[in-house]
Amino acid sequence: MTVTIAQPDHPPYDLQPGILAGRYDLRPVRPSDAGLISLYTGDLRVAEATSSIPHPLPPGTTEAFIARCMAEGRTEDAWAIDGTRAGMGEVMGVISLTRLDVGQSEIGYWVAPVFWNAGVASAAVSALVAANPQACRTIFATVQQGNPASARVLTNCGFTYLGDAESFCIARGVTVPTWTYSRKLD
Repeated sequence: MTVTIAQPDHPPYDLQPGILAGRYDLRPVRPSDAGLISLYTGDLRVAEATSSIPHPLPPGTTEAFIARCMAEGRTEDAWAIDGTRAGMGEVMGVISLTRLDVGQSEIGYWVAPVFWNAGVASAAVSALVAANPQACRTIFATVQQGNPASARVLTNCGFTYLGDAESFCIARGVTVPTWTYSRKLD
């Protein structure tokens, strides 16, 4: 379900929708999230599970990410996974959709280690796919082969395995084997 969630420090133009994700809210990232996002993405376990988060986290990286996600004409929409309603953290992780082509996007997400194995990623992915805020016909996803928990999130949310690939992991400084998935929404 798409809802309007107050965004006091988010620009008034081109607001992306807030989305209910079970006990959590998916709300657009905002500048006040920088501290928690930096704390969690500075954790080597989080950085190594993604292709795009460097480790150690250089100063200004999080602020630049938030600015890109709030920019007019952006290609990536990002939501903080906010557990405030459930009495949990204001930022438990981040989930995003990056536009690839007309009707196609790629989903990406990370969850802070303190919230691992609690269903947070599954709730966020399921809610974002159901809301389909970019009106996608197909959503793609890639996970590292060393991260079977993330692969289970995708398959449990209706994604289909497409094949093996490789991706460069900035935090590790090497190319890692990945699994690629897709979900048709037509």
